[in-house]
Amino acid sequence: MSPISPEAPKVKTNDTTQPADIEAQGPSAHHHITFEPDNSRGRNHYDSAARRRSSSRDSISSVRSRARSTTGVPIEFRSLSFQVGESQAENEKTHRGKVEEDAKNDDKDYFAKLDFHLLEGSQVCKELNVNPENGLSTSEATLRLSRDGPNTFPGRRENYLKKVFFYIFGGFCSVLWIGVIIFFICWQPLGDPNPAAYNLGLAILVLIVIFLQAAFSAFQDWSTARTMKSILNLLPAETLAVRDGEPRKVGSVDLVVGDIVKVVIGNKVPADLRILSTSGDVRFDRSMLTGESEEVEGNIKMTDKNFLETRNIALMGTMVTNGSATGIVILTGGDSVMGRIAKATASIKDVPTHIQREITRFVRIIVSLTIILALLILLTWVGWLRVDHFAYMNVIAMLNNVMGCVVAFIPEGMPVAVALTLMVVARRMRSNNILPKGLSTVETLGCVNVLCSDKTGTLTENKMVVSTVCFVDKRMPVDEALCTLSVDPPQSLSLDNLHRASVLCNDATFDVLSLDRPVLERDIQGNATDGATLKFAELARGGVGKTIKDAHPRVFQIPFNSKNKWMLTLHKSTSDSASPAVESSENTSEFLMLVKGAPDVLQPHCTTYWSYTSNSIQPFNAAAKAQFSALQEALSRNGERVILLCQRYVNPRERLGSNAFADEVQDTAMTDLTIIGLLGITDPPRKETASTVAACRRAGIRFFMVTGDFGLTAAAIARNVGIFTNPGDPDTIQAITERNELEDATLDSEKKVVLSQSTQTSLLLEGPAISDLTDDYWDVVCGYEEIVFARTSPEQKLRIVKEFKSRGNVVAVTGDGVNDAPALRAADVGVAVVTGSDVALEAADLVLLDKFDAIIDAIRLGRLVFQNLQKVISYLLPAGSWSEIWPVLMNVFFGVPLPLSSFLMIMICVFTDLFLSLSLIMEKEEFDLLELPPRNHKKDHLINFKIYAQSYLFIGVMETVCAHSMFFLYMYKHAGIPFSALVFAFENYSDGFYGYTQEELINFNTTGQCVYFVTLVILQWGNILSIRNKRLSILQADPIRKKRRNPWLLAGAAISLSIAVFVTEQPGIQTIFGTASVPIEFWLLPLPLALGILMMDEIRKLTVRTWPKGPIARIAW
Repeated sequence: MSPISPEAPKVKTNDTTQPADIEAQGPSAHHHITFEPDNSRGRNHYDSAARRRSSSRDSISSVRSRARSTTGVPIEFRSLSFQVGESQAENEKTHRGKVEEDAKNDDKDYFAKLDFHLLEGSQVCKELNVNPENGLSTSEATLRLSRDGPNTFPGRRENYLKKVFFYIFGGFCSVLWIGVIIFFICWQPLGDPNPAAYNLGLAILVLIVIFLQAAFSAFQDWSTARTMKSILNLLPAETLAVRDGEPRKVGSVDLVVGDIVKVVIGNKVPADLRILSTSGDVRFDRSMLTGESEEVEGNIKMTDKNFLETRNIALMGTMVTNGSATGIVILTGGDSVMGRIAKATASIKDVPTHIQREITRFVRIIVSLTIILALLILLTWVGWLRVDHFAYMNVIAMLNNVMGCVVAFIPEGMPVAVALTLMVVARRMRSNNILPKGLSTVETLGCVNVLCSDKTGTLTENKMVVSTVCFVDKRMPVDEALCTLSVDPPQSLSLDNLHRASVLCNDATFDVLSLDRPVLERDIQGNATDGATLKFAELARGGVGKTIKDAHPRVFQIPFNSKNKWMLTLHKSTSDSASPAVESSENTSEFLMLVKGAPDVLQPHCTTYWSYTSNSIQPFNAAAKAQFSALQEALSRNGERVILLCQRYVNPRERLGSNAFADEVQDTAMTDLTIIGLLGITDPPRKETASTVAACRRAGIRFFMVTGDFGLTAAAIARNVGIFTNPGDPDTIQAITERNELEDATLDSEKKVVLSQSTQTSLLLEGPAISDLTDDYWDVVCGYEEIVFARTSPEQKLRIVKEFKSRGNVVAVTGDGVNDAPALRAADVGVAVVTGSDVALEAADLVLLDKFDAIIDAIRLGRLVFQNLQKVISYLLPAGSWSEIWPVLMNVFFGVPLPLSSFLMIMICVFTDLFLSLSLIMEKEEFDLLELPPRNHKKDHLINFKIYAQSYLFIGVMETVCAHSMFFLYMYKHAGIPFSALVFAFENYSDGFYGYTQEELINFNTTGQCVYFVTLVILQWGNILSIRNKRLSILQADPIRKKRRNPWLLAGAAISLSIAVFVTEQPGIQTIFGTASVPIEFWLLPLPLALGILMMDEIRKLTVRTWPKGPIARIAW
């Protein structure tokens, strides 16, 4: 028996209790091989517990909780492993030499250039200048320790001081702090000898506003953060190293490159080791790195060119779960794999989400305008008022005006409103069985224009059943096969062999609680493909499975993984009629090897096949291969997943149960296989899949399938669920190549036909082609509307995400396995199902707790939150910004007594407006948001010119004019001072003005300010009734009737009114902050004005609806 390749394939399994399905599994991390002791004949082989590992009795079981404690690490490890593999694929010719320092800055290049695992152990010792028997001398170890530093690595530490500093001093707070300082200065020392309590009260009030904003920002940030678990206690305190020819205990932090280290069962590996010798059965638990609880066998030979995947390297922090080994330290501290990952995770900077960038942009605009206005007021005072109207405005009054400008123009309540909006929508998502792990993720969903979805278990029910049974020379429906198998004695050796292989080469079992149900309705412990095969075998011959397993005890296995796309089991052989290839039943070292997997992977390694017509083994010649290909294509076009079963009898030389035995089998397994037969398995699409795909397409989202299935099978299912809508065959990479060639060549008739047959909308792209695509080809691929990526590995899935993102798309990805984690994290929105692995759930931004169609609700709510945020901001700006800045400008430039105090400005922004704005958070969608295309995050900003025009130039102007009118009306009606006398009054508004004392004038001004305040509060009622609908009339969508009912609106209005009454009537507030009672008529007069604002906006909406392409519609928000 000869190996098929110098490096054996590597296999891994998922971290979940049930092995992942064939297409859901990630790439191999290592060969996972399971042994059973020789005395296991009487056992029920591979029950649900044995699907993991049946290791020797002193083996330490993998601890899954350890993987959970460092869930961020597997994501980094798997990403790094993918990158190293890609780097080596680009440059197969590796050499080591000395790794350059600049390469150390790039983990991918760093590990790709290492070749300790490629060299023989003796050569590694020679290069590191150490004798493997004597180890390092104490003096040499001390020298290396001083040169390389201790064997420690950085863990991630949150800079809480920096976070708190940003919460308190970031955003609008940075400007408000200036106000606090100035108000304190105005109180003392500028206010001496009679400091005004008003200035002290304002300083304290602004401080309350700052800390209120900081508290909400901190809550939002901490609720969205996916904190990477710190890497603690991964190193043992001491380890056994050979120094000066003697084994001695050495502190792990004192280990250096070149140390000879011995590890035994129960030890943690203290550094990255190149294994020199083993006990033959050493195993390591890498769960804290890979996220998988399955163990890895140690080896002294290279098993993978990827440094991170080979089994002759023991990685720092992993646990020795069986046996013992001796190795040489090759990497320590920050240069080790764990050290590199620790540094990477410690230096990860959170990338702002789309909504965070929008908020930052808005803050910058508002702060910039505020600074400009404040400087304008300051310069006006210095250059004009101080000279021509010295008695009008002293330094304290000027500073109060400057800070009044700051307080007026900044909508202090907006950060709180935004945080609450995201929280409310996130809670609404949870009620729809959608768990957003970050509040900002909610809005990002509204921008998604590409959705890459798994097939099995996501688009399909993951309830597979065998529908067709095939041999190279025979195809039959499953009912016919079951009927033939039910006859005793067997009439077909080939069908009997297929049944035996279906039982033995299978890791699924029936759930014991469902054994009383019919076979097809029983629950399965295991992956869906194995489950379908098991149900087929049980339907054929119920209860025979245990007998077959007892007759052929399993002694070895290589579980399925999505990189190799096959699984292998080895069984003790017995002589029977179904095994004509057995030469001697007395040969106890002969084993029956069964392989099950993807036909396109296994078929090249087959040389014979079982003939159904002749009941004998025949050569797999060209004619048989043609029959096989036609059969596979026919099944695939019918949407059936095709599974090939093969067999072979082997005689390993090494001892059963040793790692050498495993290496021998895996190195020689994939040669001279005999095809037993094929099973066509169908997995019906979920009932909601077609409607989900249609809804995504209606919402302007391109829906792509990413699967490990055969291309034709995937294309058939894609057509069934609506991913492919073109009746013709989808394009392939060949079609793209030919079309590109035709663009530069003279078209002959044959090529014209090829070009005309190209759909240019639907594309079927299979894994092997993905790795070879250039940027130019990716430009073409990313332009297709309908794509199925078939035969993909997790590395390719990650590349698909990156390619689409690099071309300006906002990508959502679904996944459930450990190896999906890098793609999930790389996507703008990673979507995991709740049954996925811990690592996938950690990497995802969104977790679906029930059906897949819940993602439509998530997208709808993501778009709704953006619209509601726009409404909240549009509501806050007219009164909380525009109508507050004009009183300051009127006071400074027109000499009018200040119509609105800074205290009342803050009350509007932070209290009266805020509570009413929260009702907008609860607004339902005005129309079907899925009819809109996805938001272009580069152009469609949260705050744009249209919103500024609506808030400032339309609603804001009306509110400003109305509020000033009420102020001047009060001054005229109650003080007898006309508008003309107040304009340009400046210092004249003092003792003796219109016969009033200074105290009386101050009282009139104070009451007028409260009139202005009350007017704005009531005018905002009209504003909120108009702003809650962008296009619909209030008669179509009022807040009373059930369809758009919003009881929070009335509650918010009542709270705002109560605050206004409290502020103007409470004696303590009146004393400290200079407020006064408002005459009753000025509580009533603003009501028709508010109605007038509502009517004006109704006219605007009517104009937009009547002339949707007119000039008003083009500037409407």
